[in-house]
Amino acid sequence: MPDLPDSGPSPDRGGSERPTDDIVQPFQLESGGAGEARLTGRMSRLGSVVDDVLSRHDYPDQVAELLGQAIALSVTLAAALKFDGIFTFQAQGDGPVTLLLADIQTLDGGERYVVRGYANYNADTVTGRTGARALLGKGYLALTVDQGPHTERYQGMVELVGDTLAECAQHYFRQSQQMDAAIMVSAGRVGGAPDSPWRAGGMMVQRIADDPNMHLPSDDEADTWRRVMMLMATGTDSEILDPDLTAERYLFRLFHEEGVRVTPVRAVTRGCRCSEDRVFNVLAQLPREDLYDLAEDGLLKVTCEFCNETYKFAPEVVENRTAAMDSRES
Repeated sequence: MPDLPDSGPSPDRGGSERPTDDIVQPFQLESGGAGEARLTGRMSRLGSVVDDVLSRHDYPDQVAELLGQAIALSVTLAAALKFDGIFTFQAQGDGPVTLLLADIQTLDGGERYVVRGYANYNADTVTGRTGARALLGKGYLALTVDQGPHTERYQGMVELVGDTLAECAQHYFRQSQQMDAAIMVSAGRVGGAPDSPWRAGGMMVQRIADDPNMHLPSDDEADTWRRVMMLMATGTDSEILDPDLTAERYLFRLFHEEGVRVTPVRAVTRGCRCSEDRVFNVLAQLPREDLYDLAEDGLLKVTCEFCNETYKFAPEVVENRTAAMDSRES
């Protein structure tokens, strides 16, 4: 891979500019010797996407930062999927943050990703707490893959073990997948000012054996894997979040001696699957008396926890539309 400029967009072979934000950058490391497992990785860089998700809620900064990390981590993990479906990251604990939920919809065979996410927290106990361990407490981490109605949904679940979300995710892969994975993730405001936009990024490097029966050496051996983990640990949060440092350049800084090679980036956008029709269909299942009991100031109000959009319906409108639909079906 040729040396790349320190900042600015990276040109592709056709001379056009590659996107440098709201992307996943897949890569491979080619320094392994004969008989070693292949090293592959992905790096996510999120700008306006994560800022949009976090800014839709009035989260305390430490909660927004943790959710931003969860979103970046989820995008990085979901980039391993090669099909259209839903990847869900869920961390639930007994601390001030009771739930982190990031939802990634993969499109075009895993070439595009649509992101949403939210957090539940206790405003009375969150003050003064920072970091995943202090905010989440004891609980579990669950990763779910749903390929649609005609396939079986997969879910893996492990105890939350680690002081950071990255450590919790690494524990998940060791326990649930029996796979070596090195993970780093970061989120924060650009420049640190209270009103500056949010950014987030993550990276994952994993060993994949070409032969399922291949023995993967342990981390304490002086092999390529250990060296790559040490190089990865030299990266900093400020570098991951730097809007002027492209993913390609950052990867080259870390792994230029490991034969790093990148493949085309994949786009990440923000989106929500809520809609007026979906909310109406939920309300239409309620008994008539519940429609009126739940109304406030004469309106049924339903707010999406992901995007914070509020939908309003008059109870009589829901009742009349439901009756009309029932009469047509009969």
